Amino acid sequence: MCGRYASSRRPEDLAGVFEIEKWEPEETLEPDYNVAPTKEVYAVLDRPLKDTDDKRPVRQLRKLKWGLVPSWSKNPEGAARMINARAETVHEKPSYRRAFTSRRCILPADGYYEWVTGKHERDLEVEGRKKRPRKQPYFVLPADGSVFAMAGLYEFWRDKTLPDDHPQAWWVTCSVITTEAETTPLAVAPADGPFTLAEIHPRMPLMLTPDRWDSWLDPARTDPDELRGLLEPPPAGLMRAYPVSTAVSNVRNNAPELLKELEGPEEGTLF
Repeated sequence: MCGRYASSRRPEDLAGVFEIEKWEPEETLEPDYNVAPTKEVYAVLDRPLKDTDDKRPVRQLRKLKWGLVPSWSKNPEGAARMINARAETVHEKPSYRRAFTSRRCILPADGYYEWVTGKHERDLEVEGRKKRPRKQPYFVLPADGSVFAMAGLYEFWRDKTLPDDHPQAWWVTCSVITTEAETTPLAVAPADGPFTLAEIHPRMPLMLTPDRWDSWLDPARTDPDELRGLLEPPPAGLMRAYPVSTAVSNVRNNAPELLKELEGPEEGTLF
């Protein structure tokens, strides 16, 4: 799954990476080292500009809310639960299938966080002495330091309780597509493990390599079977993972120090 990630790159940096043609300075977000559901996030998408006669799709950097609200929803209350869409079923689930064929995006990140139950707590569970587990967070990112381009979907939702000219009348929300975690060795792994992404969590965000960006963002591509071919996991051996402070577990903590690599898991959370 993807329940928390980091996004610290500036719009001008992302513009160069993704060949952005349009972004609004007023939509600039501060670097966020602890992105949580319902927060505003950057999304790269191809869409015609508003209030113009030119219907050519333009690559834009937009500010969206993380947690998808389907257009037919009566209210946005379920958004916090719809932060992930499974690659295996995204084409058929009512909440995602329309966006899958026409509203796809890339959610740029530095990497994502995932939590592993400490060995001591796992042993206690095996012995039947279950207690609230103390989990060790890991940060997962491209080994070469490039942008982690997560496949995503976006959707528009109209709040009918507000007038048309209200600034919050329209919500634009998004979801991260996830896939099965890699079982092949990490490019760079902690000395004592975990050695694969699957050992950290059975799911991971679907990373799109640059050769798929244009096809994924192209709104003219609407055939579900063709689009499903773009959901293949990236080549193995591109990722690394390392332990970080348990401070990231508190969403109120937000600083570059959250990305600092620890020499090993914190006490009580040994892998």
